[in-house]
Amino acid sequence: MTTTRSLRYLLQRCTTVTSFREARQLHALILTTTTLPSCPQSPYLCNNLLSMYARCWSLGDAQLLFDGMPHKNLVSYNALISAYARDSTRRVLCMELLTQLTAQGLRPNGSTFTSLLQACCFLEDWFTGALVHAQVIKFGFLSYVYVQTSLLGMYSNCGDLGSACTVFCCAEEKDVVLWNNMIFGNLKNEKIKNGLCLFGTMVRSGTSPTQFTYSMVFSACSKLRYLIWGKVIHARVVVQNVLADLPLQNSLLDMYCSCGDKISAFSVFSRIDTRGLVSWNSMISGCAGSGEGQEAMDLFVQLLRESRHKPDEYTFAAIISSTSTFPATKYGKPLQAQAVKAGLESSVFVGTTLLSMYFGNGDPESAEKVFNLIKEKDIILWTEMIVNHTRLGDGENAIKIFGKIYREGHKSDSFALSGALSACADLATLKQGEMIHSLAVKTGLDTDMCVNGSLVDMYAKNGYLQGARSVFSQVSDPDLKCWNALIDGYSQHGKAEEAITLFREITGRGLKPDHVTFLSLLSACSHSGLVESGKSLWSCMKENGIIPGPMHYSCMVSLLSRAGLLEESEELIKQSCFREQHLELWRTLLSSCVYRRNLAVGVRAAERILSLDPEDSAAHILLSNLYAAAGRWDGVAETRKKMRGLMLEKVPGLSWIEAKKDIHAFSSCNQSNPLMDEAQDEVLRLQGNMIELVIQESDPLIDSSLWVETI
Repeated sequence: MTTTRSLRYLLQRCTTVTSFREARQLHALILTTTTLPSCPQSPYLCNNLLSMYARCWSLGDAQLLFDGMPHKNLVSYNALISAYARDSTRRVLCMELLTQLTAQGLRPNGSTFTSLLQACCFLEDWFTGALVHAQVIKFGFLSYVYVQTSLLGMYSNCGDLGSACTVFCCAEEKDVVLWNNMIFGNLKNEKIKNGLCLFGTMVRSGTSPTQFTYSMVFSACSKLRYLIWGKVIHARVVVQNVLADLPLQNSLLDMYCSCGDKISAFSVFSRIDTRGLVSWNSMISGCAGSGEGQEAMDLFVQLLRESRHKPDEYTFAAIISSTSTFPATKYGKPLQAQAVKAGLESSVFVGTTLLSMYFGNGDPESAEKVFNLIKEKDIILWTEMIVNHTRLGDGENAIKIFGKIYREGHKSDSFALSGALSACADLATLKQGEMIHSLAVKTGLDTDMCVNGSLVDMYAKNGYLQGARSVFSQVSDPDLKCWNALIDGYSQHGKAEEAITLFREITGRGLKPDHVTFLSLLSACSHSGLVESGKSLWSCMKENGIIPGPMHYSCMVSLLSRAGLLEESEELIKQSCFREQHLELWRTLLSSCVYRRNLAVGVRAAERILSLDPEDSAAHILLSNLYAAAGRWDGVAETRKKMRGLMLEKVPGLSWIEAKKDIHAFSSCNQSNPLMDEAQDEVLRLQGNMIELVIQESDPLIDSSLWVETI
């Protein structure tokens, strides 16, 4: 075999070798079989070897070969720049190679700039990319389509859609790759509607979309829930006879699932010949999104039986989410066992859905166990724990978990802060709330609307209305949650007129009040006895299309009953659809009848309650009090006799106080708290101080010490 023929054969092998071991062997073979001394140093041969090492991801050998080349040309530099641009650890070195290239008097070409822009794109280095753009203009390569495509991709990935659009508009010949990059850039930067509009312009320009184009557009329709657009584009795919590959079919399937068109989704799913795991996950997630938990479970079982694919963390997250409303023993626990068997017990995705499932089933202990199994916890998982503990009324644990976030070195987000502030609001722990407020300011999250609403709510529920108003005044454009929190604060503290004034401001700003707004306002009117204002708000609520809930009826019944309009209150209860499910409506009426000594209405209310729940202790006690108020002692005796027969007891009250870092609960029937004696002594001391202050204000000449000693 001649030397020329040997070299030709070896060079052909260079273009196909992808194994590092084969590359080393081939390089050694070239060094040992070529007879001409100049052959191993030939730029042409070395460039092929460079490309070969780059394909094998052996960039160290490529660099050594490059450094040893006595004669480097533009192809040599382009080969190494291209290799570095694809490697995450060496992309930053690309610009140094460009400097060396120009220092040797070589002129970069389009391939050079394409590789450099690719490196800037992956690094999201806008500044360096802009410098390369300037070099592109300087050397006259701006009109090259592949350079324009690289420029557009770089600017889009760096979030500069304005510059990307400028590059796109300057391109005289826009091919499908350029269109795809522009559409993808808009979708990546959450300009989804713009991306769809670009697709329409692309079609009108006569450019034929590719499978990738359609996949992107279906994903956009999925995010926006644009079912009609998705169906029209689907029809175009069918009419144009576009070969639907698996990614395109999965995008189409995801679009129908996200838009809630389950029939079309199943139709697409049934036509997929080789279903991948993404297809199965999309269908299971689609059923979960539409509340079809049983169908999702059937699909999961079908996947286990028929598919060669094993469920991954996304599969388990979808199926657990879809069955989270069912009893945990029926689906949740067996699914968790399946996830553990698959080695996914520490997955954040699976863990988050398991937490939601267990909390939804009222099982915080199991949720805690799942949480502790996950080693790498993200902020979503922490937030799930905080929010759910708060929702279940366990604010103490919610605040403790929030503290762990910082002790373990994690960063919280606005949702975690909001959840912790809600816990402080429910527990009425002002000091904790103020500390979290300081943390929000320190981290810059105090400007977040979600945090602002929770801050206003926390200060209002702690009775610090000035603080609530101060936070509210610093919000430039408060949303309805902020307004509702402030209105509720004024409502809880008996400032009904101020709450109604805020309501007028809401409507004046064009915001539409919701059921929470009206609930706070009706509560305020109830506490302040503003009957006419309450009736007006009741009518306004119905005019706004808001259907009153049980709490709204409770406020109105309380308002009318306290005002002595007992018959009107009774009629309102009869008209509501909650008259049998929510007995507190009748209890409220019965309580007012006791105060007003209205025996007729009170007895009817008591009979309604006891016909639905004969063992309702509150109703028996109120009825007994009603008979006593009316002088019907025979009725009192009979009611007490029934209570003894049913062995009914009144549920004791509960109160708590915050002392330093602890919260102490006290009950009237439980004297076991170790600080009970200290608390009673403190109460007596405070009572003495109050009496002393009252006496001094009434007559400073009286010796108050004589009165205090009698306490």
